[in-house]
Amino acid sequence: MSMSTRAGQPLRVVAIADADSFVKWSASLLGGVPDIRPHLLLVQTPLTASIEQQRTALAGTGMPESAVTRLTFAETAGWLEGQSPDVVLLAGRGPFVRLLGRVIDRLSRRPVVVAGLPGMAIPAQRGALDYRRHADLLVVHSHREERAFAELGRRIGVTLPTALATLPFARPRSRMLAPDRARVLAGPTVPGARATLLAERPDRVGDAEPRAVRAPATDIVFAAQALVPTGREERAEIAATLVRAAEADSQRRVVVKLRSRPGESETHLERDPYLELLPARRPENLVVSYDSMAQALSTAAGLVTVSSTAAVEAVALGVPVIALDSFGVSKGLLNTVFVGSGLLGGRSEVVAGRFRHPHPDWLRDNYFHPAGESTWWNRVEELVALRRTGALPARTVPAPRGGSMHEAWHRASVLGREDRSVRGTAALALGVPATAAISRLRRGRTSAEGGTWADASTDFTLEPNPFHDSIRR
Repeated sequence: MSMSTRAGQPLRVVAIADADSFVKWSASLLGGVPDIRPHLLLVQTPLTASIEQQRTALAGTGMPESAVTRLTFAETAGWLEGQSPDVVLLAGRGPFVRLLGRVIDRLSRRPVVVAGLPGMAIPAQRGALDYRRHADLLVVHSHREERAFAELGRRIGVTLPTALATLPFARPRSRMLAPDRARVLAGPTVPGARATLLAERPDRVGDAEPRAVRAPATDIVFAAQALVPTGREERAEIAATLVRAAEADSQRRVVVKLRSRPGESETHLERDPYLELLPARRPENLVVSYDSMAQALSTAAGLVTVSSTAAVEAVALGVPVIALDSFGVSKGLLNTVFVGSGLLGGRSEVVAGRFRHPHPDWLRDNYFHPAGESTWWNRVEELVALRRTGALPARTVPAPRGGSMHEAWHRASVLGREDRSVRGTAALALGVPATAAISRLRRGRTSAEGGTWADASTDFTLEPNPFHDSIRR
C-alpha cells in the first residue's frame, strides 16, 4: 500500500514544463505512477510547446488534456500556492529549473522537488547537475547514468541524491525480436537489385489477446535531432543518405520524423533544419512526419538516428536500429552511450537496410534494467513523509551573486519576450555580451583531470557544453 493511500488521499503531483521533449517525458513519467493526482503546468517561455506539439507529446502518456494548464510565469506562483502540491517535478532546461526553483522557495507550503532529464543523459553534463543541485531528488534512467552523475557530483562538489526510473518511453517493453525475425527479404532475383526491409512485430509481453492481423512494417524512420551533428555539411550528408535510401527501394517509405513544424520551437535550437537540406524534388516515398515517435515506430522496420532517445524507444518495441557512426563516436555527438551496443553503423548500411538489435550485455546497464530496480517513486514517497514531519530541510536556491540585476538577467534569459520588465531588458543589454565573453573563456580552458568533451573514456564532462544552444530564440 502506498503512502498516499494510507493517508486517505492520493498525492497531488504537478509537473512544470515548457518544451515539447520535457512535456513528453514528464507526462510519461507520471503516467507510470499509480494512485496519484497528476497535473501538467506549462509555463510560457520561447520554448513552450504549441498546442499541436502538446497533443503529440501527450499521446499515449495517460495524461489527459484536461489535466494540463497553460500559464504565464507571473501566474505560476499564485497557481501553485492555490493548488498546494505534495510533489513538483521540474521538467525543463537547467535555467528554467533554477528559475522555477526560486518560485517554489517562496511558497508557504513547500513540496518535494524532483528534477530530471528527458532522455539519455550520457555524458552527464556539469550544467545539467549544477542547475538542478537544489532539487530534493534527481531522476536518472540507467545504472550507467547513476555512476556518471555520482562521479560528476564528486568532481564538482555537488551532493544531490539520485533515484533510478525506467525511461518512460521504454515502458512497457516488448520482448526483443530474435535475429531471424527482423530480416532482409530479397527482391527480384536480378543482379544488383536492392533488398526490401521487412520487420515482423513481436507480441507484447503479457498480451491477453492475439494481435490483429496487419501489414508488415516496412518504413525506415529517421529521428532528427537539433543538436547533432552540428555541421551543415554533415547534416546535408544525412539528408542525401535518406534520399538514396528512398531511391533504393520505392516499396518502402523513408520517414523523416521532425519535432517541430515551421514556426514552432523545440527544446534545442536547430540551425540547419532538414526541411531546408532535403531537395525540393524528392522521391515520393521520402516523407516528413510530425506524428508522435510511437506512431512513427508502429510502421517502422528500422530506425536511424545519431543519438536520439528514440533509439531506446525503438529497442523497447523490438524495432531494429542504426546509430550513425559515420561522423565518429564522441561525446560531442552524444553517441558514446552506444559503444558496445552493436547498434553503431554507417550510412551505407542505412541505404541497404541492415538494421540491428542491441547486444544483451549492453541492455541492463543502459536503460533496460529490471522494473523492480526502478525505485524512484518509493524514494519520492519517503521524501514526502519526511517533509510532512519537518525532517527534510529545504534545499533552496541561493540569491544570485550579482544581486537583483543578475536575477533579472536570469529571468529574462529564460522567459524571452514573456518578460516585459524594464529591469529585465536592461539586464539583457548588459549581460548578454558579458556572458558570451565568459562562455568563450570557459570553453577555451582544458581540464587536466579528464572529463573533457574530447575524452571519450569518461561518461561525464567538467567543461561547458559546446553547442551554443541559447534558450533565447
